Amino acid sequence: MKKSFLIAVLAGLAICAVGPAHAQSAPEWTAQELEILRSLTLSSLPKLPPDPTNKYGDDPRAADFGHRLFFDTRLSSNGMIACTTCHEPERDFTDGKQVSIGVGVTPRNAPTIIGAAHNIWFFWDGRKDSQWSQALASLENPLEHNMPRDQAVEAIRSNPDLSRDYVAIFGILPVSSDRDGVNRAFSNIGKAIAAYERRIMPGPAKFDRYAEAIFAGRQPAPPDNLTLDERQGLHVFISDQLGRCLRCHNGPLFTNQHFHNIGVAEPTRQDLEEGRIAGIETALADEFNCTGKYSDARPNECAELNFARRNSPELRGAFKVPTLRNLLKTGPYMRIGSRRTLEDVMWHYRTLPIARVGQSELNDLPITSTEFDQLEAFLRTLDGPINVPPKYLRPPETAKVN
Repeated sequence: MKKSFLIAVLAGLAICAVGPAHAQSAPEWTAQELEILRSLTLSSLPKLPPDPTNKYGDDPRAADFGHRLFFDTRLSSNGMIACTTCHEPERDFTDGKQVSIGVGVTPRNAPTIIGAAHNIWFFWDGRKDSQWSQALASLENPLEHNMPRDQAVEAIRSNPDLSRDYVAIFGILPVSSDRDGVNRAFSNIGKAIAAYERRIMPGPAKFDRYAEAIFAGRQPAPPDNLTLDERQGLHVFISDQLGRCLRCHNGPLFTNQHFHNIGVAEPTRQDLEEGRIAGIETALADEFNCTGKYSDARPNECAELNFARRNSPELRGAFKVPTLRNLLKTGPYMRIGSRRTLEDVMWHYRTLPIARVGQSELNDLPITSTEFDQLEAFLRTLDGPINVPPKYLRPPETAKVN
């Protein structure tokens, strides 16, 4: 009996010794899975191409000028709202609110602008097709800056520093009676802000560092190595049989840049939003769009706008797929901030809410509660630094209100 007991104890110790070691070993990624991982890393993010609609987009002078404008509250009707009101650098360029508050209360959540220069469409419904035209819409929106274009141009003219910098980049400011000139000057304000925003990019997160080590055939450094739950969550994320996340969240920015209906309800709103089906019509009618007279693009450079889908039933209630990078500081989540935590987001995909407008695309996922938790653990590894010159994260001294 004593010998049998000793054998049993030794066998148990052997199992205990093997179990944890096996659990902590890196999973064997298949060649196909490694290709998927590579496609998701920041090293696969292509160099930001020039914006054909904004010839000033890569002008350092315009970026510096846009930096000043981004932090300047004078571009608002009450002198209290700047772009940073809703896009705070310390919150990864969001505001931490369910819906953003400018001069008034807006109906939607402020998404991060980190990496947004790679976007094709802007705003949750894609009603703008460039960063600079998005900035202009926010300036004129009565609930955001509430700054009509002629007053925005006058704000530049009335400040010697801003006026000097504007003229050095764009030329003489128009007189207030020159409507076309005011429109062009207003578009230049947006183009300068976009030139600044184009510099704001994501830096490598824990996931990227882990993946690069795996590609190099070496063991990730301890701070970079994914835990067992994080690795299993990554497996769930890339599996088309389990999480099916890649159907919408693919590429280095974890977004397919398209629009989908996932049944985000707005129970307190009576004016139910049509989403993309209305957004594309607004974009097509916009005087500041790619084909408009204030765009620097040639007609053949506006394919996204000219060939965008319209009037498709699946566009009703569909909204833009956001990036999954830098999630830890960018909540609350969804376009109306209805999910305060990542756990709440996981429950959204578990409960499958019915869409109030259009048809939800969500289907029941064949994954367990543990796998949902592991998926959340993986998403937390996408939090990384902001890749931008440090000066652009601070308000420039000359942008302070007098």
